[in-house]
Amino acid sequence: MKRRDLLVTIIIPVISILLSFVIGAIIIAALGASPLDALRYLWKGAFGNVRNLGTTFSRATPLIFTTLCACFAYRCGVFNLGGEGQFIIGAIAACYIATKSPLTGFPAILLCAAAGALGGGLWAGAAGLLKVYRGQNEMIITIMLNYVATLFMGVVFTNWLRDGSVPQTVAVPEETQLASFLGLRATVAFPVAVIVGILIYYFLFWTSSGFQFRAVGLNMTAAKVNGFNVRRYILMSFIVSGAIAGLGGALELLGTQLRLINGFASGYGFDGVAMALIASLHPLAGILVAIFFAALRVGSTTMQTATGVPTSVSDIIQALVIVFTVAGMAMVRLPGFRNKFLQKAGKEA
Repeated sequence: MKRRDLLVTIIIPVISILLSFVIGAIIIAALGASPLDALRYLWKGAFGNVRNLGTTFSRATPLIFTTLCACFAYRCGVFNLGGEGQFIIGAIAACYIATKSPLTGFPAILLCAAAGALGGGLWAGAAGLLKVYRGQNEMIITIMLNYVATLFMGVVFTNWLRDGSVPQTVAVPEETQLASFLGLRATVAFPVAVIVGILIYYFLFWTSSGFQFRAVGLNMTAAKVNGFNVRRYILMSFIVSGAIAGLGGALELLGTQLRLINGFASGYGFDGVAMALIASLHPLAGILVAIFFAALRVGSTTMQTATGVPTSVSDIIQALVIVFTVAGMAMVRLPGFRNKFLQKAGKEA
């Protein structure tokens, strides 16, 4: 049963991607371009050379962090839709320390990363406290906190840390900026994101504490009956997932953006939720999905330049992947479909 469920979990996203590309090819052909040429240039734009590969990894890094944030929270039974706000708070904390602290170099980077994780964790923890002790809906709270974080960031880069007459913060000192990764355009934030994903996978699936978090997420009532402190686990789930996003925000600021400006981190949170669902809430699969989406976004520019196919086609493919995956996951959970599938599989066995 577990193998069959795992197979279905893998097959649905793969089929969704293939169907999305088929529909995308039809759209490209209707525009008068060659689908094969468009896909070739899409691949070339994302992975064709070292420069493009580095750009893809750089664009994937913040998506990996917000995807892991959603994966951890949902695995633990809480709905954290505030990854974007937590990402921004982490960046704000890192920006303040990087520009105001006398520390520079590696100690400053560590302090900024720790402050970003702490800020994101506390920001998510506020939603956790309201859910645990006041019974509030965490989805509404975390979404609203996204707006609060965005507006707070606006105050920071237009007033408190403003760089002269320009509505942006002072740039992170060169000594505190992250180094490039293997000479690519991506920074060391990319391998850090991958390592964080591996650690989350190990914690959730190979440790007793991780099993307890997942047990609470699967059935809070049963966990409570068996002596679990459900409130504590829910609160810690929020804090850890927020810390993941906050760490991502800090590293994105130190490595890529270098300053807070209008539009920083826009859309990262909800992108992460969508990618987590496509990955079936698996941290390692989430890393691959984030890289896939980043490749579509980076490669679409080369595709448009070479073939004239607008980048919006790439956006359509991304949207279709999300729609098909979510619809497929919902379909296989229908009792009628599952019974029919299991009966057929049982007869074949």
